Amino acid sequence: MAGASGGALAAEVTAAGAFGFLAAGYLDPASLRKELALARGILVLAASDRLPVGVGYLAWKLEKSTDAEAEEMLAAALDNHVQAIWLAFGVHIDKWIRYIRTYDEKHRRRDPTLIFVQVPSVEDAVVAVKNWKVDVLVAQGNESGGHGYRAAPPLLTLVSSILQVLPEDAPPLLAAGGMTNGRHVASLLILGADGVVLGTRFLATTASLYTEAQKRALIAAKSGSTVRTMAFDRVRGTVEWPAGVDGRALYNSTVKDVEEGVDIHIAEEKFKKGVQDGDPDRMLVWAGTGVDLISGISTAKDVVNELHDVTLERLEMASKLYTGN
Repeated sequence: MAGASGGALAAEVTAAGAFGFLAAGYLDPASLRKELALARGILVLAASDRLPVGVGYLAWKLEKSTDAEAEEMLAAALDNHVQAIWLAFGVHIDKWIRYIRTYDEKHRRRDPTLIFVQVPSVEDAVVAVKNWKVDVLVAQGNESGGHGYRAAPPLLTLVSSILQVLPEDAPPLLAAGGMTNGRHVASLLILGADGVVLGTRFLATTASLYTEAQKRALIAAKSGSTVRTMAFDRVRGTVEWPAGVDGRALYNSTVKDVEEGVDIHIAEEKFKKGVQDGDPDRMLVWAGTGVDLISGISTAKDVVNELHDVTLERLEMASKLYTGN
């Protein structure tokens, strides 16, 4: 959700009864603190209050920085006493987990920061649970919008496989990838997930940092409109992602040009102009496979309420199938 989920969206999701994350992404510490201050203001909390939102970090960005720079980025969230930190896409995620826990111990936090770690495979899930002792495990399927591991299985397969090997005392398992409505949520809960993560659905909200042109592109998207690609990272110069990672976005002429070998400098210039003009045939719109089910722009509160209501409705229907009522 880098470039899309800021302090306003995270706060509005939390205020509506879900749990909001904002993306540290490519922000600097000062910008991250500004977004956290915005969230705190919307939730009407004092500076000393725990902030009930999470911050998501690209672990490879931390690893590319000096230790001092990385620690400053993490401190921006920890000093604000956020409730959770999400780590993904890194080689040394355990290093940042140790830093977060040491920070909490040093500051004698009675309510330590919850650590979410995103995984694309059973093997990574086992390491995160047994070695790193994470607080929350997030299984990201291949359907997910934005960046992910191209070899990740479909979400239903991944969640089922992870559940099969987790010990009884395992942390909560959340499912992420391609979900946009309450029917999706209910299906994953019935499968055995403890919760779900939705990203694309919240891109088309009033508090999302996506431009109006990007939001219109989401609404206009059809089934099959998304593709896994590194084209947008190439034209943006953000190719430092770990091996095996690419991103799922709406297919357009930028992807076509890169795939067909158009000179990268020409593709870059067309992309930049497309962003300036709000041209959906050139700009970047990350999106998961369920994007075709988004029909309009709503408030985050309305989205959370709709997800809640439809999820309960479908779970009640499923219970009737079991009881025979």
